[in-house]
Amino acid sequence: MSRRFVSQLAHQEAIDQIFLASDKQLRPNRNGNLYLQVDLSDRSGSIGARMWNASEQDYRGFENGDYVRVEGTTQLFQGTIQLIATSIRRAPNGEVDVDDFMILGSKEIDHYVLQLSGFLRKLRDPHLLTLAECFLVDDEFMRKLSRAPAGVKNHHAYLGGLLEHIVGLMELITRVAPLYPAINADVLLMGAFLHDVGKVDELTYERDFAYSDEGQLIGHVVMAVGMLERKLKEAERLSGEAMPDELVLRLKHMIVSHHGQYEYGSPKLPMTLEAVALHHLDNLDAKLHSFEQLMRDDPNVDSGWTNYHASLGRKLFKGEPDSSRSGPARN
Repeated sequence: MSRRFVSQLAHQEAIDQIFLASDKQLRPNRNGNLYLQVDLSDRSGSIGARMWNASEQDYRGFENGDYVRVEGTTQLFQGTIQLIATSIRRAPNGEVDVDDFMILGSKEIDHYVLQLSGFLRKLRDPHLLTLAECFLVDDEFMRKLSRAPAGVKNHHAYLGGLLEHIVGLMELITRVAPLYPAINADVLLMGAFLHDVGKVDELTYERDFAYSDEGQLIGHVVMAVGMLERKLKEAERLSGEAMPDELVLRLKHMIVSHHGQYEYGSPKLPMTLEAVALHHLDNLDAKLHSFEQLMRDDPNVDSGWTNYHASLGRKLFKGEPDSSRSGPARN
């Protein structure tokens, strides 16, 4: 039987297939009986699942980040499709088709790597070009960058998401920067590349997405500055000359100010044209991606409006509902 992706599931469907498990919890109901709550996902989206009368053995039978075979039935509850499971067990590796869970395929990731290399190797400033090359020839760094998500829950929260976000931001810069001649496009492009590189070590993503110890204790902003300083030393050894002090300051300032506001964890507010542009373009790319995903994944299939999102303080307007749920693609 062909797979039914999460985005295709409807009310009262019998389910017996494999999902990726995350955020599992064993909780008591009003009567004190235990039930298992878990998020199940594939490349098309995620669905909440509950298994009533669960036990400690059920809870310990799999871990977050495991592929699990789930049997049960979907149901529509308060406008949302959920899955009532009768069985959740770890799936043998031989039964898992990894392509069912990869939002970005290997060819797409390779394409983004080529785009990134193209943007950086077209930099006209020789100091920035040498610095960029030190990152691009670092195989371990590029391996991490090709896999890292941009976040655990928010925008581009999937394998390869960080790379996609950086390339998308650099593409945006190439279109916007020519409209503002006072902006140094090379500096802005390098800032876009550097602003989130600390996430390759801030996050863990070999199984479930989480924060590393270093990520929780230091954070990607400080980590990115440290990575930049190490690569600056490599670039200076390679070129035989020191990087201009002001150029280094401008790069570091873009990293530490790209969140834009103190309450969003920014150590400094943007104080250069390039830093102001980076903050707003980064926020634009992240926000549009997040809102698009909320609309695409919204379970309220019978309405042109999404469910209310408390974190946003609003619903989002999707337009007239389709006659059927969308397929598995997530573009």
